[in-house]
Amino acid sequence: MESILKTSRKACPFLYRTSAATLRNLSRTPAPVADGGNSLLSMAKKCPVMGKAMAVQSRRYLHSSASMAQQPTLKLNHASIVNDASRLPAAIPATVPATVPTETKKEGSEGVCPFHHPPVTHKTNSQSFDYEGLYQEELDKKHKDKSYRYFNNINRLAQKFPRAHTANANEEVTVWCSNDYLGMGRNPIVLETMKQTLTKYGAGAGGTRNIAGNASLHLQLEAELADLHHKASALVFTSCYVANDATLSTLASKLPNCVILSDALNHASMIQGIRHSGAKKLIFKHNDLKDLEEKLQTVPISTPKIVVFESVYSMSGTVGQIEQICNLAKKYGAITFLDEVHAVGMYGPRGAGVAEHLDYELNARHPYGGNGSILDKVDIISGTLGKAYGVVGGYIAGSARLVDMIRSYAPGFIFTTSLPPAVAAGAKASINYLKQSTKEREMQQLNTRSLKAKLTDIDIPVVPNPSHIVPVLVGDAERCKLASDQLLRDYGIYVQSINYPTVPRGQERLRITPTPGHTPEMADYLVGVLEAIWSSNGLKRVKDWEAEGGCAGVGTGDPKPAPIWTDEQLRLVHGNLVEESVTSTSVLAH
Repeated sequence: MESILKTSRKACPFLYRTSAATLRNLSRTPAPVADGGNSLLSMAKKCPVMGKAMAVQSRRYLHSSASMAQQPTLKLNHASIVNDASRLPAAIPATVPATVPTETKKEGSEGVCPFHHPPVTHKTNSQSFDYEGLYQEELDKKHKDKSYRYFNNINRLAQKFPRAHTANANEEVTVWCSNDYLGMGRNPIVLETMKQTLTKYGAGAGGTRNIAGNASLHLQLEAELADLHHKASALVFTSCYVANDATLSTLASKLPNCVILSDALNHASMIQGIRHSGAKKLIFKHNDLKDLEEKLQTVPISTPKIVVFESVYSMSGTVGQIEQICNLAKKYGAITFLDEVHAVGMYGPRGAGVAEHLDYELNARHPYGGNGSILDKVDIISGTLGKAYGVVGGYIAGSARLVDMIRSYAPGFIFTTSLPPAVAAGAKASINYLKQSTKEREMQQLNTRSLKAKLTDIDIPVVPNPSHIVPVLVGDAERCKLASDQLLRDYGIYVQSINYPTVPRGQERLRITPTPGHTPEMADYLVGVLEAIWSSNGLKRVKDWEAEGGCAGVGTGDPKPAPIWTDEQLRLVHGNLVEESVTSTSVLAH
């Protein structure tokens, strides 16, 4: 019997894992005559393969099998049965007979044919995977290339903006790198609205929008956002990372054979959404219209295409060529997806972003869709509630059908608990406030211009750009971290270092973001401290980058781009205010 089993086990998983002694016992265990007279044949009949094979065998073969089952040695030709079964229809389900001895049953085998359980083998001399070791290896890599991230303990003080305290509540510092660009996180109107809403509706939303978290405040917020961007509809997410990921992955997966054309410096959230979509992607050089058009020409005009780009690129401060990209997209049958995350609240007569700002006067006079502005050319806009608006959350705005489709299909929206009512109310209040007030963004722009000019005067390398971002180039991860640590430890100034992968290696920088709350005295102190740190550490100045041929736009000799906000829009003549309508003090007082 052992020799027969040795051959049969190669074809049958049940025989493979069942001992010869067990098979003998099964062959001797009585069963109804209709089942062959013993339990082994009874089980064979219930097997999807052997059962069907046995059913088509001749009466003589069946009688022979029955008689063989009475003998001590099992002589079934299992291989020939399997061969015959390969010509049979699909197998029918079988159940494990109740007579199977305990030693032949496996946990979880009920209702499954024992003949088709794959064998399970374990090497007793092997060891389990070293998970902790892998974690440490990956961390060691980050430490080795100096890209390991350290998070400082910074606690912003609402009544002392832009001041904060460290882990020690008595140790205060000045924050120069917050994305709360306009200080709306402490705006009295926003705070009071949130307090009242918190008292009335409680702390949480109660669930996802489709189950328990869809409130009137969410609908009001979306209506406010749709109006802001001159679109038919809007949809709110828990963050703009989720909004970008969910929208791009859902949209591109629904468009048949979709091709996505993505700017080389796009944010990680858009890159992730493109990956999750499974769509083909073409990466065009940053802000390079020629390269974009060449890539558009390689895709049939009938093929769905999405051009994905940003208005303000947060680490360089560069600005996307919105109108030109929209025109190219229309020419080649593509739609546009514009990320305005670092621009909403900051640009335009009502704070809708750079797309609105490009037709400043037109949109100031006619703040609605269909007015012929560049804003109308953009198909989909994404934005955040967590930067210039001072709270948290993200959103998209576009056509009613587009938004409804994303609402209906995007897992990142459907399966995520919605924003708390107090947050939705605070965001709505902040957007509505900045639709009417321009003094915060005007003061922010004035402070940005002033700081850039002061740093340029002492040859500190600022990456040239037309936006509100002040990136100070260091060019080395370790020294960038050192400068950041010295600013905080020795001078009470918090500016986080920006290293790879947020920026390319060799372009490490300190990213400074002036706000309306930074006074001239604070700016002068910062400039003096940076001068001391640059001198003491021998960091490269503009002239040093020039000698090396330039880096990240510094020292290249290229003309500096004109600011997005013009002198006329800021009421400036030769760099001076025509009317003293905005000051740091008045802005903070609201």
